[in-house]
Amino acid sequence: MGRTRKSCCCIFLVILVIAALIAGGIAYAVLKSKKNSNASANIADESKYAEALKVSLQFLDIQKAGKLVNNKVSWRGNSALKDGSVVDVDLSKGLYDAGDHMKFGFPMAFTATILAWTILEYGESMKKVDQYKPATDSLKWITDYLVNAHPKDNMLYVQVGNADTDHKCWDRPETMSDKRPVSQINKTSPGSDVTAETAAALAAASLVFKKSSDDTSYSEELLKHSKQLFSFADKYRGLYSASLPKVKKYYNSTGYGDELLWAGAWLYHATGEKTYLNFVTGKAADDYADMDNPTWFSWDNKLPGAQVLLARSSFFDEEAGGNSVIGNYKQTAEAVMCNVLPNSPKTTSSKTDSGLIWVSEWNSLQQPVAHAFLANLYGDYMKKSNNKKLDCDGETFSRDDLRDFAISQANYVLGKNPEKMSYLVGMDGFGDKFPQFVHHRGASIPADEKPSCSEGFKWLESDEPNPNEATGALVGGPYLNETYVDARNNVKQGEPTTYSCALAIALFSSLTTTHDVDKSLS
Repeated sequence: MGRTRKSCCCIFLVILVIAALIAGGIAYAVLKSKKNSNASANIADESKYAEALKVSLQFLDIQKAGKLVNNKVSWRGNSALKDGSVVDVDLSKGLYDAGDHMKFGFPMAFTATILAWTILEYGESMKKVDQYKPATDSLKWITDYLVNAHPKDNMLYVQVGNADTDHKCWDRPETMSDKRPVSQINKTSPGSDVTAETAAALAAASLVFKKSSDDTSYSEELLKHSKQLFSFADKYRGLYSASLPKVKKYYNSTGYGDELLWAGAWLYHATGEKTYLNFVTGKAADDYADMDNPTWFSWDNKLPGAQVLLARSSFFDEEAGGNSVIGNYKQTAEAVMCNVLPNSPKTTSSKTDSGLIWVSEWNSLQQPVAHAFLANLYGDYMKKSNNKKLDCDGETFSRDDLRDFAISQANYVLGKNPEKMSYLVGMDGFGDKFPQFVHHRGASIPADEKPSCSEGFKWLESDEPNPNEATGALVGGPYLNETYVDARNNVKQGEPTTYSCALAIALFSSLTTTHDVDKSLS
């Protein structure tokens, strides 16, 4: 009996081993299949992000003022050719801010900074999908305007058009007839926020054109203006919306310390000069950096961007990396990451049920797109520097976790949402539709019509879809309950902006290919 039991046991053990091997083989095959499937999905997604990048860049062409060059938008033409003529300055270029015909220098400069940052970090990805030149062309269209807006020291033109008057009209930019006054800040009416943001834009762009052009004179010109503007912003401190109270209704600034740090960081990257490193690690850091307190990146708050940009120095700059204050910026940048990672102990409650970061009912997509870009960029810094772990209160996360978060926000924008709607006009994405009633004057009026200021309102009130597609427009986005009302009068949800478009370009560029950032921006 004993021998029989032992034999049975041996046979049973053999069967168990064989079963385990078979199960293991099946599990491995399933896992391998799943990994291959995910890899295929990621490849497919990358092609979709490349398409989204191409579509997004077209909106910048739609928003261009001035005498258009190689215009590919059939329903757009020359406009605002006399902008700035009242002060003998050519302010005809630049971008219209949103669905109106205003040129607000503050968000326009932010648009340029983000576009330049994107080109610097992901220019190689852009080149692979033939979007590098469209991006640099649009950047130069803005920087040409910003340079002209700074005709002399301690003065900057920051607005073209009267917003109150402009918003009483519904017409095409090509036929607008209302007066186009200009507004400036100067020593007695300072604006450190808009001036420093302009300095940041020109410093970042100087690096782009230093790399992309055989002629370095334009890059040098941008850097010269950037330095002068930073000095102006620092020496004559004040809020531009205090100097120009009427702008509070449209782009009220809540502080200028973040822009000073942002501009100082960009000038350090552009020049390598210790003066700017000392600025961002000195008293200005004590006064404005708000260390260890994650906030939301936007046209008004540059702190998260500055923290990530200065964390870059901690990863790749031996000289700056040893600075303890730079280390604090890196620590705060990590807090920004922990705030948005969905499984982090520090994750924000400011999100929808489907996981979209949601901060404001006005232009709700700005923050999720902005932070998705920052997260993926920070993950790329980790990958390039071989930093494998991000610690969030004892829980560790990887570069892939940051990329997964970025993908989740991008996919939501492109249609993986309860509405099954892509919020990027001109692209169905993962959904089955995109907005047809975008709050945008030029898109809503037939190209062969020439209505006066008041005559055009019949197209605002029309229940017909826009006759012209505002391709690449990223609309404001869903409410907290994840609903979206596609109506032309729904300004909160349906009006696109150039700065949100720039952030979308940044996000899609970062996801277009699996790309390592360069250690140096210069």
